[in-house]
Formats: sequence, structure tokens, C-alpha cells
Amino acid sequence: MDAPQDISMKTEDVLRVELEVFKREHRDLDEAIRALHERGVADQLTLQRLKKKKLFLKDKIALIEDRLTPDIIA
Repeated sequence: MDAPQDISMKTEDVLRVELEVFKREHRDLDEAIRALHERGVADQLTLQRLKKKKLFLKDKIALIEDRLTPDIIA
């Protein structure tokens, strides 16, 4: 997995592109996990690694979305 990067140094445009890429990867991993599970061809270690990567992407997505969403003080 990639080393953590400081997102505060990235522009909003870069973050939006990364967000879409991470969301696509997350969906692809979800589909791959589902397919492997349904076919019963994957071992538990492989499934565990894919799920861990999916969780990592979910965290990155949440971090970027938080950065892109403006704080609204009511």
C-alpha cells in the first residue's frame, strides 16, 4: 500500500481526481471480492488482503471527502 501522503499540499482538482480513482478502485475490489467469494476459488488470505486494501481505500476516500467538504458553521 502507498505511504501516507499529506493531502493538505494538494489542490482541490488533484484531490477530486484522486477521489474518483479511489472510488473506482474500491468498487472494483468490491466486485472482485464478491466474485471470488461466489465462485469459491479464493483462499482466505487472498480475500483478507483484498478486504484490507478496500478498507484502506475507504479511509482515504473519507479523508479526501472531509477535505473537500467545507465546514459550515451554523
